[in-house]
Amino acid sequence: MKKETILGSPGAPYAKAVKANGFLFVSGNVAVNPETGKVPEGGIKAQTRQVLDNLKATVESLGSSIEDVVKVNIYLVNVQHFAEMNEVYKEYFGSEPPTRTTVGIHELARRDFLIEIDLMAVL
Repeated sequence: MKKETILGSPGAPYAKAVKANGFLFVSGNVAVNPETGKVPEGGIKAQTRQVLDNLKATVESLGSSIEDVVKVNIYLVNVQHFAEMNEVYKEYFGSEPPTRTTVGIHELARRDFLIEIDLMAVL
């Protein structure tokens, strides 16, 4: 098996992504603007958009694309946000969306995070 680990933050006990056997596995992303380091205002729609923008940038920088995503896992702090999240999600994954699991969770690492998303794409 050929495997390449792409490290994230120095000292973090996980990889930002791993390339293995023609696939790209990207760790969970939260809604932090990489330019400002801040969580966008505007609730679940703004956070969903920020997370998907971050993931899109990551997959593109590693040789894949949002169109090549085959599996998405979404973690929502409040499942009441599902419809609003889904509106934004559809903008990124058009007529041929990837498989997806959406799970309601109690909380994320910081209380201001409403959503986390990880994915798998084809290289």
